[in-house]
Amino acid sequence: MKPQDLKDKLKQGGSVFGTMINFIEGVRWAPAFSSKALDYVIIDAEHGSYSRGEIARMVSAGQSIGLTVIVRVADPDPTLVAIALDAKADGVLVPYCEDSETIQRCAWKTYLHPLKGKAFEDVLTSEQFPSEKTKDYLHKKNGHKIFIVGIESITAVNNLDNLINKGPIDGVFVGPNDLSTSMGIPDELENSDYLDALTKIINISESHNIPVMVHGFTPQRTLKTMELGARFVLHSSDGGMITQSIDREFNSIRDEKLGNTKTDAI
Repeated sequence: MKPQDLKDKLKQGGSVFGTMINFIEGVRWAPAFSSKALDYVIIDAEHGSYSRGEIARMVSAGQSIGLTVIVRVADPDPTLVAIALDAKADGVLVPYCEDSETIQRCAWKTYLHPLKGKAFEDVLTSEQFPSEKTKDYLHKKNGHKIFIVGIESITAVNNLDNLINKGPIDGVFVGPNDLSTSMGIPDELENSDYLDALTKIINISESHNIPVMVHGFTPQRTLKTMELGARFVLHSSDGGMITQSIDREFNSIRDEKLGNTKTDAI
């Protein structure tokens, strides 16, 4: 799915579906992810060990098969946002944001890149562009880009209404491990306190027409978040699906072989 089509579908109340890439390297991953079941992928530069060159090649590979390709940067830093955009990413996911100024700067960097210095500050503080020509140029260049803010701590949850008013935001990301750990209940994803926090994030975000993305690692967990209202669906990862596929297929083979052995013995 093209990035503008993805944004439009979400704005109209629809759902989109994607996964995380943080294990496979190079460009040969793309054909394996060409299924029409996927609308987008996120290349994980926070936990994955990818160089700038690798990210650029992976972005190009994903786009070549019609996917929207988003990069999760390592830290909430506008410079890292610019690096992802230089790699031609369709959007960025900025993790673990807790203050409004950081969100504002990262969000506007997404839509104003490559503007920088005083010119960037003038737009940020007073919406003064160098010229109408510059404004039109940046809109055409970046208007389809996607900015996702990571709300991954109870501090951010408790200030969410204020945080998501500080920039053009296309999605809110929740990392279940980070959020639950910050709440003192690491990985207790059935804990009522965690579910209440997740529901609060979804309700506040949707009140601003901003869809929520919750990283689910099992079909059951992903379906649960969808039931709560998450529409920017992020399910599993390349490494997770490889592991699950190996377990499923080899356990099936082992079970079949063991079953035949038992039958032969009888």
